[in-house]
Amino acid sequence: MAPATTSSAEARRLIGSRRRTEAPRRMLSPSPPPKKVKSMEEILAKAHYAVVERGDYGDVGCEQCGSGERAEELLLCDKCDKGFHMKCLRPIVVRVPIGTWLCPKCSGQRRRKIIDFFKIKKPNLTEEKCDSPQDTRKRRRRSASLVLQKKRRRLLPFTPSEDRSQRLRQMGSLAHALTALQMEFSDDLTYMPGMAPRSANQAEFEEGGMQVLSKEDTETLEQCRAMCKRGECPPLVVVYDSCEGFTVEADGQIKDMTFIAEYIGDVDFIRNREHDDCDSMMTLLLATDPSKSLVICPDKRGNIARFINGINNYTPEGRKKQNCKCVRYSVNGECRVFLVATRDIAKGERLYYDYNGYEQEYPTHHFV
Repeated sequence: MAPATTSSAEARRLIGSRRRTEAPRRMLSPSPPPKKVKSMEEILAKAHYAVVERGDYGDVGCEQCGSGERAEELLLCDKCDKGFHMKCLRPIVVRVPIGTWLCPKCSGQRRRKIIDFFKIKKPNLTEEKCDSPQDTRKRRRRSASLVLQKKRRRLLPFTPSEDRSQRLRQMGSLAHALTALQMEFSDDLTYMPGMAPRSANQAEFEEGGMQVLSKEDTETLEQCRAMCKRGECPPLVVVYDSCEGFTVEADGQIKDMTFIAEYIGDVDFIRNREHDDCDSMMTLLLATDPSKSLVICPDKRGNIARFINGINNYTPEGRKKQNCKCVRYSVNGECRVFLVATRDIAKGERLYYDYNGYEQEYPTHHFV
């Protein structure tokens, strides 16, 4: 028997009926965005807490160093109840806080980026990656020849550390010290309302005149300032000493007559600071008219020069420690104070200068 055949018209009818009887297909809707789940740290950071005291605090130790010694310097967090030495915290806590105190983790504080803290111009990483080894060698040869030229001058530019992570560690130590003293970083003299105006800073007022910074040394100064803006700081690190407080150590070799830093702070008339207890004021201008004499006050704004300590110039041992000096120059008609190395300084050596470089009025008998 021949197989049954179906006409094209009948086939279309059957297909159409099948389509009508099929269940309608669901339109695929876009999946909802995944819900953002907060981490436990974020929840605990905003959660309310109650201060719960232990029955016995004899076993409390520092979370940083693990030691339970120097109990008088241990701070207890009012949220997690963990202990921290004041000197182990970053930034270091100089005084016992008044009222509630939270550790860095419980307070939710974020460390400010070093680049933002010092307002460093961020480098172009793309250009750095595209540099060929030949370009790197050429750049090193050019910098080496530049240093050789600078050696013939009276002032030498500092040589920053080549390792970028080492430079970040150096700047981090300065940021910690400034934050601990509640200071702002500044690399320029500041003239605040109610203090001496910039027009008062005139080198021509100096009694007996002031030495003028030469053209070559001015170029060295500008070169150092440009390096600092790029994040290429002097090879210095700020450390904390239990006897001397904050002090500065060389983190690399520093040659004799190297420019170290400019002394920075608020400029004020010396008559306004006669009863000031700031121990880091620096003479800026000794005018013929005493009412026009100026000082630099780095109590609210400053840089690493603020933490370089002075010597006890009344003892031979103290004078032997001096390895840099303060020099005042007239730069474009204005008074400026620079710290310059007076001999070769080895890595790890602390920096000291004589507070009484110009007038023997500051008492240094108690200096270490």
